[in-house]
Amino acid sequence: MKSKRQVLLPKFQKVLEQMGENIKLARKRRRLTTLQISERAGIDRTTLYHIEKGSPSVSMGAYFNVLRSLGLQDDFLLLAADDEFGHKLQDLQLLQK
Repeated sequence: MKSKRQVLLPKFQKVLEQMGENIKLARKRRRLTTLQISERAGIDRTTLYHIEKGSPSVSMGAYFNVLRSLGLQDDFLLLAADDEFGHKLQDLQLLQK
């Protein structure tokens, strides 16, 4: 079964590309090779290459394992942590009661 290609608007693709670049910089700052990180994360080096390029087709689990391998797993908890828009919607509903 062929997997679907994930399509993102250019401005959202840039967000993933920035995240990939951040991951690559974190790896390089630690002086770790792509082989070391891919082995620690349990992924193929090609998958790590796609992560560092910000590919939307890579699973969140693979992204998480790379962050874990870099000691940055707690950064994953920051995803969607500050739901400002959701809080505003909730406050509006509370005020209407």
